[in-house]
Amino acid sequence: MVSAFSSLLFLFIIFAFILGEGLPLFYKVGAGKIIFGFTWAPTKGFFGIFPMIISSYMVTLGALIFGAPLALGCATYLSEYASRKMKMFLKPALELLAGIPSVVYGFLGVVYVVPLIREYLGGPGFSILATSVVLGIMILPTIISISFDSLMSVPQTYREASVAMGATKWQTIYKVVLPAAQSGILASFILGMGRAVGETMAVIMVAGNALRIPMSLLDPLRTLTSNIALELAYAAGDHRSALFSTGVVLLIIIMLLNFIANFWVKRKVAG
Repeated sequence: MVSAFSSLLFLFIIFAFILGEGLPLFYKVGAGKIIFGFTWAPTKGFFGIFPMIISSYMVTLGALIFGAPLALGCATYLSEYASRKMKMFLKPALELLAGIPSVVYGFLGVVYVVPLIREYLGGPGFSILATSVVLGIMILPTIISISFDSLMSVPQTYREASVAMGATKWQTIYKVVLPAAQSGILASFILGMGRAVGETMAVIMVAGNALRIPMSLLDPLRTLTSNIALELAYAAGDHRSALFSTGVVLLIIIMLLNFIANFWVKRKVAG
């Protein structure tokens, strides 16, 4: 019990520390001017993080569009088509992706993804597209693992009943298995989004870090996490408080995503 509650204590301490450092600026400047402001110039008294909020959501959505179908396809193959030996080889190999440091993903993005985009699509290469591709690969282990468990939890009798009624294997998967596991699959997507929106190092390396709302897939951007990492080392006074205010907004976003994911999981259990 002590061990269990100690983890909650650490979470509470982190939450209280971030709120204690970030909330004073909300009272001083106003939450609206911070959340919906378009100009980030802390030394001049402008603390708007709206472009970074939009950028964070855009790269997260891009990562989900790129990574979710691939991850769901992998999970479906592992649960429905792969042999026992293939599962024993592929599943641990895919889960190893989660252990690769994010800086390695960022390095590969800078060396391969960014030059390809610059050469074939135009622009500087450091863009939403490059960031979405890198993050889409990084969220694969999360989505694959949870989706695989959800698909495997569907009772075998569902599949047998579908085949007995004349359905093909693919019809059984598409019409029976996937709908039965949809709550767990949606939860995996949401947790993947939380993983993407909280990523820092890889995003810094491939995003371009431009302080504006990107208007196309080839425009550079700056996310909430990269803003904190880039400026915290030399920030002081209200500038430092503004970065903690950014952390408060980021924390709320991630907590909401986790809450929604837990809701879907409980809905699946209840169903």
